[in-house]
Amino acid sequence: MLIGPLAFLATTATAFYLPGMAPKNYAKGQSVELLVNALSSPDSALSYDQYYDAFRFCEPEGGKKAQSENLGSMLFGDRFYDSRFKLKMLEDQKCTILCQKEIEISAIDSAFVNDRIKEKYALNWVIDQLPAAKLTTDKKTGKEYYHLGFDLGQYNADKNIAYLNNYYDIRIQYNAVDDKNFRVVGAFVYPHSIEDAKSCVYNVDVAKLHLSEAKTTKFQYAYSVTWEKSQTPWSTRWNKYLTLTASSEPRIHWFSLINSVVIVLFLSGMVGMILVRALYKDIARYNQIDSLEDPQEDFGWKLVHGDVFRTPVHSIFLSVMVGSGAQMFVMSGMTLLFALMGFLSPSSRGSLSTIMIIFYVLFGSIAGYFSARLYKMFGGQSWKKNVMLTAFLFPGIIFGIFIMLNFFLIGAKSSGAVPFLTIFSLFALWILVSAPLCFVGAYFGFKKAKIEYPVRINQIPRQIPEQVFYLKPVIAALLGGILPFGAIFIELYFIMNSIWFHKVYYVFGFLFLVFLILIVTCSEVAILLCYFHLCAEDYHWWWKSYFTSGASAFYFYLYGVVYYVTKLKYENFASTILYFGWTAVMAFGLFSLTGTIGFVSCFFFVHKIYSSIKVD
Repeated sequence: MLIGPLAFLATTATAFYLPGMAPKNYAKGQSVELLVNALSSPDSALSYDQYYDAFRFCEPEGGKKAQSENLGSMLFGDRFYDSRFKLKMLEDQKCTILCQKEIEISAIDSAFVNDRIKEKYALNWVIDQLPAAKLTTDKKTGKEYYHLGFDLGQYNADKNIAYLNNYYDIRIQYNAVDDKNFRVVGAFVYPHSIEDAKSCVYNVDVAKLHLSEAKTTKFQYAYSVTWEKSQTPWSTRWNKYLTLTASSEPRIHWFSLINSVVIVLFLSGMVGMILVRALYKDIARYNQIDSLEDPQEDFGWKLVHGDVFRTPVHSIFLSVMVGSGAQMFVMSGMTLLFALMGFLSPSSRGSLSTIMIIFYVLFGSIAGYFSARLYKMFGGQSWKKNVMLTAFLFPGIIFGIFIMLNFFLIGAKSSGAVPFLTIFSLFALWILVSAPLCFVGAYFGFKKAKIEYPVRINQIPRQIPEQVFYLKPVIAALLGGILPFGAIFIELYFIMNSIWFHKVYYVFGFLFLVFLILIVTCSEVAILLCYFHLCAEDYHWWWKSYFTSGASAFYFYLYGVVYYVTKLKYENFASTILYFGWTAVMAFGLFSLTGTIGFVSCFFFVHKIYSSIKVD
């Protein structure tokens, strides 16, 4: 589902046109398609079709036709349809009635629409792959910016009255390629509420349209179209949509990066002082003692050399979790690289989530390979169980939560409910592609030679002395999880905003660098605490190294709770369940990712230090 920032890398490739992203030229009078998408709200996680029966929007002649969408777009609730709007390049329209017949809406449906207006639902249209926006002024800076979507209606809180916007003032900006070819470079919609839409007159004195909840209401939809010439080139037309709304946001991104770098420098200093200086002294002292004719008793982390590689409890589940985390790690890295190279254009809605799913499925072999190698190192015999758990445990949990949340969407009659065919496609990708690739990876993993330990394992386990309070398993994990979370929590604010407030997130340069910082932070925290555990003669480091860095997911979920309380205004039960359900999915993915980073780092660290000492 994920974290980070740096500025100069956040530029997208413009030297060539990616597939499906080439500009479209229009001749004068040529039709320009206007597509409608599902309605969304910042105060609800539920989306609704524009042609949902209760809204009484006019369907196109011959019925609505669904547009083709990618997998990610479907999963995130996009539902594109054609519309009745007739837009022709450079041809203004002063007042056009949208529907042939006057619309009649019942009292029950009126109550439904009024409730959606109070919840700040917005219409989402797309004109030439550009989202229709409303030009809004930022209250902090006074600067104008594009607000994606436009209001379904207006709500007067003092009078507790909702008004439906039934007149749309559409303004489209165009750029002239030459005398005969033109391109769309901007799209605005200014909605108004007019009781008599046929007049197309709106001002403070004109009566607004209120849908009565006591009787049937009759009304009309109308629109006008104005074409405005612009000097904006087609290649930069998205810049208006990606402009940050508040002047403080760029500074916050930089502060996030500086905050992360400071944490890394602090940890690196700790690792440098404690691990490099102290460790080299320990190794030199241990080897010097071994060379003496009168050997002395071992002390420190060398004491546990005969137990440090003892197979951990539930080793099969540890190998499965590490394999799944390796799959998440490669998927996250490749997705960010694709985003940095400009392959994930904002004009292709859902492309980010689509590429994440594709990479996750294709890298099933990574999970199988790493899980098999680790399980073989542990000396496990149930290799079939290991392979099956790797292929089905982690994705099965995610898929199960997804199905449960989809039932809530169906119960709420939301258009965001994923269709059965899409669910079947996801299931087929999992069973027919990801799982077989996992089996192939496991086959090669088991065929590889077993990873050998640098020291022998004693037959009798050594007794572990009483540990100080901060090295207790739960406390140590909670302490270790703070710093990785601290390196990413500021950027999480922007990521959460993009998800729950339907904003465009595009600073992938920042995201990639914070992802790198997260890797370094998880590694150093896990190694540091692992060293403390070994010095305290606690050789149960396998699971502890996983939970130390993986505990950052616990803080992420707590942050999700705080974000829900302070930022969101969800009042319906279904939205709350959806929010916490998907937050749990993201936290589980982060736990797998960061836990694996910590475990792998500790394994190499422990293997290296015990390879450097002489042991009889």
